[in-house]
Order: sequence, then C-alpha cells, then structure tokens
Amino acid sequence: MANLGPSGHIDSFTRDNLPKPEAWPQIDLSGFDYPDWINAGAELTDHMVERGFGDRNALVGNGRARTYKELSDWTNRLAHALVEDYEVKPGNRVLIRSANNPAMVACWLAATKAGAVVVNSMPMLRAGELSKIIDKAEISHALCDTRLMDELVSAAKGSKHLNTVIGFDGTANHDAELDRAALTKPVRFDAIRTGRDDVALLGFTSGSTGEPKATMHFHRDLLIIADGYAREVLGVTPEDVFVGSPPLAFTFGLGGLAVFPLRFGASAVLLENASPPNMIEIIEKHRATICFTAPTAYRVMLRAMDDGADLSSLRAAVSAGETLPAPIWEEWQQKTGKPMLDGIGATEMLHIFITNRFDDSHPGCTGRPVGGYRARIVDENGKEVQRGETGRLAVIGPTGCRYLNDERQAEYVKDGWNLTGDSFWQDEDGRFHFAARSDDIILSSGYNIAGPDVEAALLAHDDVLECAVIGIPDEERGQIVQAHVVLAEGVSADEATVLRLQQHVKDTIAPYKYPRSVVFCTSLPKTQTGKIQRFRLRQ
Repeated sequence: MANLGPSGHIDSFTRDNLPKPEAWPQIDLSGFDYPDWINAGAELTDHMVERGFGDRNALVGNGRARTYKELSDWTNRLAHALVEDYEVKPGNRVLIRSANNPAMVACWLAATKAGAVVVNSMPMLRAGELSKIIDKAEISHALCDTRLMDELVSAAKGSKHLNTVIGFDGTANHDAELDRAALTKPVRFDAIRTGRDDVALLGFTSGSTGEPKATMHFHRDLLIIADGYAREVLGVTPEDVFVGSPPLAFTFGLGGLAVFPLRFGASAVLLENASPPNMIEIIEKHRATICFTAPTAYRVMLRAMDDGADLSSLRAAVSAGETLPAPIWEEWQQKTGKPMLDGIGATEMLHIFITNRFDDSHPGCTGRPVGGYRARIVDENGKEVQRGETGRLAVIGPTGCRYLNDERQAEYVKDGWNLTGDSFWQDEDGRFHFAARSDDIILSSGYNIAGPDVEAALLAHDDVLECAVIGIPDEERGQIVQAHVVLAEGVSADEATVLRLQQHVKDTIAPYKYPRSVVFCTSLPKTQTGKIQRFRLRQ
C-alpha cells in the first residue's frame, strides 16, 4: 500500500507518520474511483451548489436553516480567513472544539477546504485530555466555540505545538474572532488542491485507556463511506432529513450527521442537547426521515414516547456504537412500525461496514458486509472457524486501520485483515451475529458467556430500564456474571427483585448464564456516544 497518489500538503507530518507499508491492512478500492486531486470539503459544498442544490436546506440548528449556497459561502469565507489571517498551511493539523451545531460543521468544512487535517474533539474533554491529543497530532491551530474556551486555553498554555486558538460563535450570531475575520472575505474560495490520498481527518478513538490512538482518514475515505454504506444501504435522497445524537467529534456522528446528508443534497438537523425526549420532538417537528443513535438512547426514546408520538416521517432508525439487543429491536418495530438497522462500525474503519438491510433485518443480528467489504470469523491464529462458532471478526474493504505513529497498528492489523476487537459468529445463511467485545467474554466454570446475551435477557423484563453485564473474579468458578441494573420507575431494589430477575434469565437463556451477582444503580457510565463503559464497572 505504499503507492500513494500525489500530495498537496506543504506540511508533510501526516504522510510522514503513516504506518510502514507492510503494516497496512489490505485496501480494496474496487468500485470506488476518485481523481488524483480531490477535496472532500469542496465536494460536499461548492460542488453541490454546482449540481443545482443551492436553494435546498443543508443544515438546520440554533434556530435557523442554511441552504447549500449559504453553507458554501460561509465555509469559503471561513477558509479565506484561516489561510489569509491565521496562516493555516495545507497539512497543518487544526483542532475543532464544539458541541453539535452548524458552526462546527462549517469550521470542519472550511478547514478541510484550506487543506488542513482536522481533529474534531468533544466539548466534554478537559485540558489534560486535550493536551494528549494536541501533542500526539502536533496540532498548531484550534477553532473553539467561545462558550468552551477555558479548557482549551489552559491546554494551549503548556503546549509547544498549539500556538493559535481562535474563537467562533457556536450560536452563529457571528460575534467572535473567527466570524469577524470571515465577514469581509469573498464568498468564492478555490479549495486547496489536495490528493485523494492526503489525510483529511484524524479520528481519536473513544473509550480506550492509556495514550490516545489517532486513526488516519484520507479525502477519498470521507466520500467512500457515503458512496458505499449511505448510498447502498440507506438509499439517501435529497428529500431525507437526518437527525441523531452522536457527537460530530466521532466518526459515527460525522458520517451520519454531516457527510451522508451533504453528499446527497439532503439536510441535517443538529442538536446541541440531543437527549432522547428532544430527539422525539425534533423528529416530529422537522419530519426527520433517518435517525442515528445508540441502542441505549433508543431504549430511553421508547420509554419517553407517549401514545401521541408521531414518528411517521421516519424511514430508518440506524443503531450502532454497540450491539442492538433483540428486545429493543422488537419493541421499536412494535411501537413505531419502522425499520431499525443495526450495524457495526469502528473509528479505525471510519464508519459502518456490516449492517442489516431494509429487506433483510433480524433481531439480535448485525447482518451482512456493506458492498466493498469482506468479513470472516477467525481463531487466535487467523484461521477461519466453522459457521456457528464464535471467533474474532476480521474485515477487509475500501477503508482500514492506519494509526498515526502507533505500535498498536500491529495488534489491529494481521495478515492484511483488520481485527476489530469484537467476537462474532456467522449463521448458515452468512449473516453475522455479535457475541461480545473480545474482552467482554466471561469465562465461568469452563463456559464462555457473552455478556450481551445476558443483557438482552434482562432487558426483556419490564422491571429493567438499562443494564450492563461484566465478569468479576470468583474463587470457585474463575469468574461469575455480574449484572449492573437500572430499574424501571417504581420497582424496589430489593432481594425479591434480584431473585425475580435471576429466574427470568434462567427461563429465557441457558441457566448457567444467569447473573449470580446483581448490583442496582441509578445510572450506567457511558461515553458521549452512548456506549456503556464496562471497563469502569470492572474498576
């Protein structure tokens, strides 16, 4: 994979820090053909205007809608400011810190047009966490919502890399430094000529401990996820309205709430506070057609729905971030009559690569590979296992893992295959079924128990609002199953409830899988994308 196309980067840091060619996964680009020179920021804005979408709404948020023409003009002015006033050079790393709002998307697109390598970051991160990202990616410039400046300014003070922090107005009243600099600029900007194999985005992985890992994604990769999954599986049209809760700082959110709608002339409604009740209200108000969020959020949405909730506009509820338990899939179908598509993606792969389809969706099943991807289940030696046998998920496709200067590349990529860290099994029809994260398999008295099996059984009980299952050490059995349970309103956290839930699990799945320990709690630790942080429960 060393034969990369030409680069438009003056600052060659990202290309210099790609993994060695022999450490790359196999990349299969058949079906995806892009010119040597392409800029994803221009493709999603200026080129959409040229194609006739100028008067259509692109982004809705903070009380107003913006058309494709407005977005194009806005991002071009911002790009002028970045290049002319702040001396952003092609290949410089630019960090963006904001909640989900149109201004964040505009800054991302503008920095991409200026040839920068963007690092989108979470508004919740503290100075210490930001410092690690800044040092790892050697970030020189940061664009920050003025409401979130304190932690970033603190991180910049101790940084030898970050020398320019520029405030923008996330509420889009244009009363901040970057907005003022952009106001007098022309609305035309010739996007920097970047190579399709130039790094456009560094995605830092969530939920991992230790030194952060940065995944490297090219301009072509940002288009591949839309021209693959969004086109083939979702069949996006200009009439679609996207809504969801994942932060734009994560690739699941950036794809689902920015790249996918903008690639097809659709629109996205961006919420700074995307709580499940808010999501129901936004779907109703904006007649949203495609919703992206995590299973835990769908569970809460179901609880928050009253009999009058009108989700008739929705044509797809996409679930990813972690596996979708069958009871949530079944309850969603029953309550809304709308399809729910479970899928699995990874920051390393950029977006979803195995998914259910509208005409092939099943509870407790993740589906089949997206076009262009191949997947198989392998043992510890990389040998494919029999159908029905649980093993490690291995994937090859048009995107793949490239860590920025990180020895952990050798753990993720083996013999050209991406090993996602998930345990799966494949049924006789070739569909893939999630078993557990590879480190979430519980070994108890010689039995392999997948925590999600137990969670699905517990979630099928009316007393349970949310739950997470882990293995804890046990002298006699090695490990036992421990369930952390958030009870439904009005249910007593007492021994009778423990016994009732244990018996329910025994009646629902193999009795040896039941939780010998049940811990009641008021909430579960989660990432901002809604993933349950089981490692924190283990601690």
